[in-house]
Amino acid sequence: MEDENRQTPEEGQAPGKKAAKKEAAKLEKQRRREAEAAAAAAAASLSIDSADPLAANYGDVPLNDLQSKAVTGRKWTDIGALTEELKDQQVLIRGRAQTIRAVGKNIAFLVVRKKGFTVQCVLTVQNDVVSRQMVKFATGLSRESHVDIEGIVSVPDTPIKGASQQVEVQVRKIYCVSKAVPNLPINIEDAARSEIEIEKALQAGEQLVRVNQDTRLNYRVLDIRTAANQGIFRIQCQVENIFRQFLLSEGFVGIHTPKLIAGSSEGGSAVFKLDYKGQAACLAQSPQLHKQIAICGDFDRVFEIGPVFRAEDSYTHRHLCEFTGLDVEMEIEEHYFEVMDVVDRLFVAMFDSLNENFKKELEAIGKQYPFEPLKYLRKTLRLTFEEGVKMLQDAGVNVDPLGDLNTEAERKLGQLVLEKYGTEFYMLHRYPLAVRPFYTMPCYDDQTYSNSFDVFIRGEEIISGAQRVHVPELLTARAEACGIDVKTISTYIDSFRYGAPPHGGFGVGLERVVMLFCALNNIRKTSLFPRDPLRLAP
Repeated sequence: MEDENRQTPEEGQAPGKKAAKKEAAKLEKQRRREAEAAAAAAAASLSIDSADPLAANYGDVPLNDLQSKAVTGRKWTDIGALTEELKDQQVLIRGRAQTIRAVGKNIAFLVVRKKGFTVQCVLTVQNDVVSRQMVKFATGLSRESHVDIEGIVSVPDTPIKGASQQVEVQVRKIYCVSKAVPNLPINIEDAARSEIEIEKALQAGEQLVRVNQDTRLNYRVLDIRTAANQGIFRIQCQVENIFRQFLLSEGFVGIHTPKLIAGSSEGGSAVFKLDYKGQAACLAQSPQLHKQIAICGDFDRVFEIGPVFRAEDSYTHRHLCEFTGLDVEMEIEEHYFEVMDVVDRLFVAMFDSLNENFKKELEAIGKQYPFEPLKYLRKTLRLTFEEGVKMLQDAGVNVDPLGDLNTEAERKLGQLVLEKYGTEFYMLHRYPLAVRPFYTMPCYDDQTYSNSFDVFIRGEEIISGAQRVHVPELLTARAEACGIDVKTISTYIDSFRYGAPPHGGFGVGLERVVMLFCALNNIRKTSLFPRDPLRLAP
């Protein structure tokens, strides 16, 4: 009997010298044929171009012309600005050749894309305007190549289904600025396809390409070109912008804190440890300690937007090892509700602005990932942790009244709140002290609980906040009780020995806010280049 585990040369075993020599000769012969064919094609192209009086109106732009050779003063038009008002006007546009379609030898259609907008460009053979060679050049372009097009704007009689702009550009000149490889690892139209479209096709007996999450992330440079992704990251930019502008309007000061620190900023073991010039250090889990020091330094109200690092081995849909934190800290005059008031006003203003001013982006996201607009109240609902636990228990959910809520309990509570109060955005406060970080202030009337809160969107937590302990002796005792080496945070604790005001704050994950506002199913969709326990590239 033959050994079943033995490999044949075709299965991976090295071939003999004679076979290898034969294979090398075969490859060399093939290479020569390809080189000769390429040379013949190039010669034919030169012959055609030299015979074409319109040869100067199309072709590849030489690298020399793209090396900042000259400032021509030519006026460019954004594809998104191509409207009926420009009818019969000449325009110059640049974008990607999204689709290319020939209709015989005399007509070609190109859909050109830029910044999420698309326009249909038409080449029609006409004397002294467009030649057959020019049409051939255009149809020979690879998809996703960058092109410059000069042409006249026209308005067709029937609506254009395959482009966002309802005008056409009658091409007079077309140049390739940068060629894309002929065979893309993923096609943009496949990556832009919704699950609903795929399922409908299956029901009709047709099979469409489904691009999975890992493939998308492996070729992120292509994936983020889809209209939905362009919308997602423009919405993300606006969330950050609204966060910043709102807080500046309320007297907050933007700060930047170190991401290399000597000890843990949150407690626990989920930190990325590293050697810092012979000293033990780690990447900051949050700017928590330093933003509190800033309050002790009389900044009164501060915020920061920056990277946050968590070394947890979490493979869930909502956890990352690196994300963008939106952090706030502020003095408290009387009550930690003052911090919750800021959260209320900030996020209602944010949701209003996104819904009113970024409809195009939300529509692009919803087309691929359909979702219902977020339901929220003008005055955000507040429930105590005990009230939330009671709602769950009344619904038959078994929860620990002094423990934290797990993911299933959070989602169930979100459903109950929506049914009873008609909102998907609410606050839960007065959490058990045992489940909060060491710097959280205990409640005055029952130290089993704390002056802390979480905020939820669509049944998932997006914000943790609290009043902080500003008394050094209590802070030291709390740190020790939580197993933190006080020596590693000595400068933090010392900052409270020189007089510290009552204060509180909160932290928000930018990617999680966008994910939940748009009802997306995975935080990797809202991280441009996500970092999780398995991914460190691209």
